[in-house]
Amino acid sequence: MDLILNFADQYFFTPYVYPASWPEDEPLRQIIGLLVVTNIGAVILYLGLGSLSYYFVFDHKLMKHPQFLPNQVRREIKYAMSSLPCISIPTVALFFAEVRGYSKLYANVNDFALGWPGLIISMVSFLFFTDMCIYWIHRFLHHRLIYKYFHKPHHVWKIPTPFASHALHPVDGFLQGLPYHVYPFLFPLHKVLYLALYIFVNVWTVSIHDGDYRVPSQLQEVINGSAHHTDHHLFFDYNYGQYFTLCDRLGGSYRHPSALQGKGPNGCITRLFAQDKLSNGSNGHMDTGDKIHKQE
Repeated sequence: MDLILNFADQYFFTPYVYPASWPEDEPLRQIIGLLVVTNIGAVILYLGLGSLSYYFVFDHKLMKHPQFLPNQVRREIKYAMSSLPCISIPTVALFFAEVRGYSKLYANVNDFALGWPGLIISMVSFLFFTDMCIYWIHRFLHHRLIYKYFHKPHHVWKIPTPFASHALHPVDGFLQGLPYHVYPFLFPLHKVLYLALYIFVNVWTVSIHDGDYRVPSQLQEVINGSAHHTDHHLFFDYNYGQYFTLCDRLGGSYRHPSALQGKGPNGCITRLFAQDKLSNGSNGHMDTGDKIHKQE
């Protein structure tokens, strides 16, 4: 994160905000700068990626599903925008530790003994490490003693849109993001790769909420995509993983996506149209919604 902070200092904070007498490496200034860039970056990534996915990927027919809530998109955005500033506070503490040199992030490829091949190894290990950690954190958040306090708000969205990706309780959001920030304190990671992976993580988080259930047949058993994650929202106890299905298989929580069997949300909507229970102008909120869902 020091790359972003240095860029912000050079082109914004130093010339336009802070007095010249305040050193760029002063701790309080760094914390304030990190709070600003983290919050702005989070909002840009969330609204930017969410909007692109919503307008160009998301199947808007899903909004006719009986379990799609009134004004859901607006509610998702409102909840996410209220949570992101809270999530940023502990996240900035970790970024501050990185900036002060306590992590194993490095700037030059030659500083890592494995050189260029090490970038590939780091990327693969990052994905598997974070996937494994998020699986257990996510499963822990489903424990009956704490579920209603932290994770339940995210499960309000039974048929999520891309904007549901970050619409979660601040504690939930921070805990599920924690493995991304812990990794560079445990393992060497190139600074630019870290930023690239951070963007990828946000892209992926949006993508598993985008309602695009198409998964290449060769990857259906391996990759945890939108079809898998939608079943997590619908059926609760399945598909806790982030990228892969491996941990779900080992943990006994894997469920083959209903959408890939023609029994998912799209199949429900198709049947409702065929039965004349939905019209092109219908908002999909039916009194018989719960009954219809149980019949799927």
